[in-house]
Amino acid sequence: MSESRAAALRSLLFASSAAGMLVAAPAIAADVIAEDGVVVTADQSQPANLGTIDVNGQFKKPAPVSPEFVAPLVDIPRAVTVIPQAIIEQTSASSLQDLLSNSPGITFGAGEGGQPLADRPFIRGQSSGNNIFVDGIRDTGGQQREVFNLEQVEVIKGPDAVYSGRGSGGGSINLASKSPKLNAFTNVSAGAGTDGYLRGTVDANLPLGETAALRINLMGAQGDVPGRDAVDYDKWGAAISLGAGLGTPSSMVFSYYHLTSDQMPDYGIPLFTKIQSRTTDSGVLDVPYDSFYGLKARDYLTNEVDAFTFKAEHRLNDFATIRNVSRYSQTLNDYIVTNPGDGGYVGRAADGTYWMKRGTKTRWNPVATLANVTDVFGHFATGSIKHSYDVGVELSREHNRNASYSTYTTSGSACPTGLTTISGSYPTAAGALGAGDCTPVYNPNPDDAWTGLINRGPTSSNTTEAIGVYANDSITLNERLILNLGVRWDQYLVKGVNATATQSAGVWTTTGYTAVPKQTWEFTNYQVGLVFKPTQNSSVYASWSTSSTPPTISAGDQNASGGTGTVDGVANTVLDPEDTESYEIGAKANVLNDRLALSAAAFHLTRKNALILVQPNIFRQEGEVEVNGFELGVSGSITPKWTVFGGYTYMDSELTKAAVVVSGTPPVATVNPLQGLPLANTPKHSASLFTTYRVLPRLTVGGGVYYTSKSLGGNQGGAGGGNNRIYAPEWTRVDAFAAYDLTDRATLQLNVKNATDEDYIMRTNGVHHADVAAGRQAILALNLRF
Repeated sequence: MSESRAAALRSLLFASSAAGMLVAAPAIAADVIAEDGVVVTADQSQPANLGTIDVNGQFKKPAPVSPEFVAPLVDIPRAVTVIPQAIIEQTSASSLQDLLSNSPGITFGAGEGGQPLADRPFIRGQSSGNNIFVDGIRDTGGQQREVFNLEQVEVIKGPDAVYSGRGSGGGSINLASKSPKLNAFTNVSAGAGTDGYLRGTVDANLPLGETAALRINLMGAQGDVPGRDAVDYDKWGAAISLGAGLGTPSSMVFSYYHLTSDQMPDYGIPLFTKIQSRTTDSGVLDVPYDSFYGLKARDYLTNEVDAFTFKAEHRLNDFATIRNVSRYSQTLNDYIVTNPGDGGYVGRAADGTYWMKRGTKTRWNPVATLANVTDVFGHFATGSIKHSYDVGVELSREHNRNASYSTYTTSGSACPTGLTTISGSYPTAAGALGAGDCTPVYNPNPDDAWTGLINRGPTSSNTTEAIGVYANDSITLNERLILNLGVRWDQYLVKGVNATATQSAGVWTTTGYTAVPKQTWEFTNYQVGLVFKPTQNSSVYASWSTSSTPPTISAGDQNASGGTGTVDGVANTVLDPEDTESYEIGAKANVLNDRLALSAAAFHLTRKNALILVQPNIFRQEGEVEVNGFELGVSGSITPKWTVFGGYTYMDSELTKAAVVVSGTPPVATVNPLQGLPLANTPKHSASLFTTYRVLPRLTVGGGVYYTSKSLGGNQGGAGGGNNRIYAPEWTRVDAFAAYDLTDRATLQLNVKNATDEDYIMRTNGVHHADVAAGRQAILALNLRF
């Protein structure tokens, strides 16, 4: 970590404390004017409610913020989980992956595929890394997202193309950003913990007259990953939003968001395939869990995000409100990472020790996106039938560039002589393989010296242009029945340029560029749901929904232009969209005077046209997958002192159809070994529960329990393991929480993550490596509210 970044973080932490002292004097103006002209007390200045209580002192029911949701949460005929700001703050989450552990049924894939070293959520067994949105606009580019500027996170489960457009076969995730308010408040948090943890945040809202406000959020953080001593990070972020016309029929908000994150990337530990001898039932190699195979002198990961957003909204009357949101964003995912299970050779020395040459994965991937979404929404009646509707159009253009680095070793850790080859073609001369770069498999040293050449290769690119037109209507037939209809048409266009080059001794020579023919897909998707309301605060529903996931032009890497794979031996083959269909029944209820929300859902999901590997680098689009399951959810307060948030998900998944495998000379067709396997990253059982109880007027205690059953790894066709049957074993993690109100405006909060210091594997890609979970960490934070 650079001294300048550490100094900047220390400065921010100091500024956080100073800001709290500076704003303490004028903070007595806690009464504000609400939009309806009623004088109320700002919820941000209430002790310890963390955003769960509204300005009138009532429990604030969770609700999605997007106008596409044309009904209250209890009347939406599908499973939707809203993770409120209370959970973000109480769990001390700092990443999207941290936060989504509170929503069972969502797992994260290991660093492989088209988005290595980026958020790769799987929802109901379907890859959803391209289905993450910020304030209703698709958040493109590989990145690891922060939570310091979030008010809530909305998770939609099941095919939701009518809301989110292309993709979204398993669901989508919308991140709702903090926005300007009309009341003055400042929230400051400064935290320190084990493993070098330091984090400071400032959230200041400054009214500028009666209808305008400025909101500023700042964040700085650094630390090590517990149990992974060589893995550290430092990051900083800023978000600025200026709003005008707030609380009036016409309003505008301009926002800018920036995040810079530098860290040591971590590809975990190898699988048994590295030494060709299975040493555990799971197939994860039996090395110590703190083993780290990267090189501090070479490896790095940088994420940068800059996003400019402009939102304008005008309310004509109850019938129609017009909203337009435009965004320009740039993201960068830039890294060199050691992959302990790929790219290197393995040999066995005379003394029985195993040695490997470090292999690398590299990427330079900037993405520029321009998007615009226009909605018209409101209410009207046709006779006795009431309508709540939204119609809109989405336009977007994404320009994605990709390049790799060469990492040529000129001086490094030498390879021993006389090694017996285990995998690859291992030379016998000491110091060969580019002056070595070797390490013991069972005792790697991340501090090995390394010097060499790092050069970025030629850049390939693709451009995606998309148009979506949609309409959603919640039709109240009578006081008991609501019909929910949705339809969306999308046009998706991709064009690209592939670069070709040669590389020698770490130097690239570009040999040419090839334009990949432009290709366009069109598809229409639907949602139909019927809701029966036994009471005003409960519902029983049945729904049917579809989605389409278009591929890019090549089969090798579906998130980059170009790739190494072919379809039946033909390069640059145009693929059909993958089609997903889901049937769901469920029930929802708000009970205990609307304090507690309960939900249950059962679903049957199928996906067709999945790409299946049939020969090395040869694919066919003949796979079909199926997921059957049910889930339970709870959110809110059982009593005014006792809050709960969590759920349980059961998923029975299977690759029900796979293309036959053709191999051998002469070619012989056999049953694909993937057929019948559960899907990758789709555990049968997952559960979470975070709960707090105010045991004394100033003391609140609680914690979280998180459980996931064993989960196969792999990326191929959504199924994992193959004949290797690699899996991440089941695990249970326990977190602890305590908060003590020093004053009405100051709280001391303690979080102990993985309190039992459980050793477990979070996930495995089933081919190369497995990711180790973080160990125990204690964090103490001072939270100030003004």
